Amino acid sequence: MGAEAAGCEARFDSGRVCLDLVAVAPERAGTLGRWLAEAGLLPPGTPLDAVTAHWVQPFLELGACVASLVHAHIEGRADDIALARLNAFAAGAAPPAVRAVRAADGGLVRAPLARPECAGLLAAVARDAVELLTDPVARAGLRRCEGDGCRRVYVDTSRGRRRRWCSSEMCGNRERVARHRRRAALARA
Repeated sequence: MGAEAAGCEARFDSGRVCLDLVAVAPERAGTLGRWLAEAGLLPPGTPLDAVTAHWVQPFLELGACVASLVHAHIEGRADDIALARLNAFAAGAAPPAVRAVRAADGGLVRAPLARPECAGLLAAVARDAVELLTDPVARAGLRRCEGDGCRRVYVDTSRGRRRRWCSSEMCGNRERVARHRRRAALARA
């Protein structure tokens, strides 16, 4: 699925939750549950005991669908098989409902109304992908990271649409360090 196939590196810098899913490989229920919470799909404190190993494969499949469609768009081609699968995911159950509850400090916080269900969370991510792929402005901003070996895709919302990396702190920094080393090596030679 993504560049971080060895685990779930939770980075949310692509601009869309569906693209963040593409960038990670939640291969275990524990990392998937953590990713769902960190992605904001579940309110803080939601018990993750419902996230089982049976959830992993459908999320991997959805990520592969989104990746295929995004790369097809960037390359100017169609992928009707992935599109049909994405639409099937999007037609799933309703996303988990939330309610407002009073926190210990007296403020209001979100809490789950019921135990999260896999189909509802899949549908929420799939619907995000549908919104992305059907919004001409967002779709026009889809870019591949120019970082060496990085396969992440992001939505470029920068002024002038000149963003080059999925993350300036990660890939951008690596590129700047490599460029500095090349200049230093040339200066020594």
